[in-house]
Amino acid sequence: MGVKKTPLKKTTSATKPKPAAKKKGNRSFGEKVKWFFIKLMLWFFGLSIGSVIFFKYIPVPFTPLMLIRAIENKLGGKEVYFDHDWEPIDKISMNLQKAVIASEDGTFLSHNGFDFKALQKAYKSNERGRRIRGGSTISQQTAKNVFLWQGKSYFRKGLEAYFTVLIEIIWGKERIMEVYLNSIEMGDGVYGAYAATEHWYRRDASSLTPMQAAGIAAILPNPRKFKATGSSSYINRRKERIVREMRAVGKINYDGK
Repeated sequence: MGVKKTPLKKTTSATKPKPAAKKKGNRSFGEKVKWFFIKLMLWFFGLSIGSVIFFKYIPVPFTPLMLIRAIENKLGGKEVYFDHDWEPIDKISMNLQKAVIASEDGTFLSHNGFDFKALQKAYKSNERGRRIRGGSTISQQTAKNVFLWQGKSYFRKGLEAYFTVLIEIIWGKERIMEVYLNSIEMGDGVYGAYAATEHWYRRDASSLTPMQAAGIAAILPNPRKFKATGSSSYINRRKERIVREMRAVGKINYDGK
């Protein structure tokens, strides 16, 4: 009885077993870390740029400093006092705009966010052990007040520089000044020009005299310590200097034309 032979089947490329696809779960730890940071950076850039665009048109309702001060007062058993109302820049006295430029940032209208001469001067002053100076521009202070926290770490300063560039590009000088004058601390629990002029002078923000505007600008180094009215001799000297420098500011033209 003969043995029946079974014909051999040809193996074609179509029937060849395919190599198993690399599963997502098989990524190495290093790859997972890399993709995590890539996604984190994409989210950061998206949210940061989006928030800057958003606040170009929408009033800033509160800042991190306002929240921090409220927590500090609560923990310290003090009254949690908070006064902040948004005021359009065309209703804020031009005297106050000139006063903060004269006091805080003399080159505000011409720089691109940073005053490198002021930074160098501040660095040398601090290096000699003198009173610590910041050298920050109005743009840098605005970026810090609206988007960041207080502190002197290099990480925070790096973020401050990043947001400064963004607001200079997206907002422009007039919007930066508007947000600055509506967000900075101008007294204990007092934020912005509207609240400050009401608190210190019992009048609206559009009607400040040069000396009154200089009074508010003079206390900005430490608005919870100094007073714009009934001031110390130190603040009175600052007021007089600011008024003199306001004359040098001249007409403010935010368009730069």
